[in-house]
Amino acid sequence: MLQKLNLRKAQESDVEIIWKILQHAIERRKSDGSDQWQNGYPNVQSIKDDIENGVGYVYENEEKIACYAAIIFDIEPAYEIIDGKWNSSGKYAVVHRVAVSNEFAGKGIATQLFLEIENLAKSQDYFVIKVDTNFDNLPMLKILEKLKYQYCGKVYFRGSERKAFEKILK
Repeated sequence: MLQKLNLRKAQESDVEIIWKILQHAIERRKSDGSDQWQNGYPNVQSIKDDIENGVGYVYENEEKIACYAAIIFDIEPAYEIIDGKWNSSGKYAVVHRVAVSNEFAGKGIATQLFLEIENLAKSQDYFVIKVDTNFDNLPMLKILEKLKYQYCGKVYFRGSERKAFEKILK
């Protein structure tokens, strides 16, 4: 049961559990038949870099880390070129590396995480969120559709084509 949910910046002491969560997510992507995250990325260094850069966040349920995401309040260079068109211009937040622990998978916590990210963005005067995902990441595609993220086109991230989405917050 989901109670007392809390979004906070990840700390160095969280790296081990975050890495386990990411490994589970990598394994789920593989078992779904996806090639997303099957080439050594993300990895432990990705997490350490996120924390060092102040963009790694954990979403806790009763102080137990349920999921992880990188939330970046800066330009994503890969988003500067899009095969399509963004619906907005100006500053935006970016969400990368969303991963849910096996214990919380399928319980709607990633949807709640995105709602918290939207609240965090608005609290920092960011009213646009951009995100990309693999064409076959059905769980993420369903979340983005449910939360009314608009498909804007294709971007290329780490040498792979990704579906790009955007939500303008009110």
